Amino acid sequence: ARAIAMKPKLLMMDEPAAGLNDGETEDLGRLIKGLRDSGITVLIVEHAMPLVMGISDHVVVLDYGRKIAEGTVDEVRSDPKVIEAYLGVEEGGPDA
Repeated sequence: ARAIAMKPKLLMMDEPAAGLNDGETEDLGRLIKGLRDSGITVLIVEHAMPLVMGISDHVVVLDYGRKIAEGTVDEVRSDPKVIEAYLGVEEGGPDA
């Protein structure tokens, strides 16, 4: 609240959804969208993918600190490196 009251141009958040239930995370998403729509650039580091995919215009995906993808939600969601890193690859699949 203190950071928002200062009317920043950029607001950075680290894991803002940590410890929140689904309803609270949805409320947080609406708050972040409202901040963005008011002209504040919002940068978040977050593991709650439904939140990230629901509010983001641009996504950068890291795997052990290395950037593996960057782009729109749709571009990142379908990137083979992201799928492998976060969903795994079936044994005996195309790369086996």
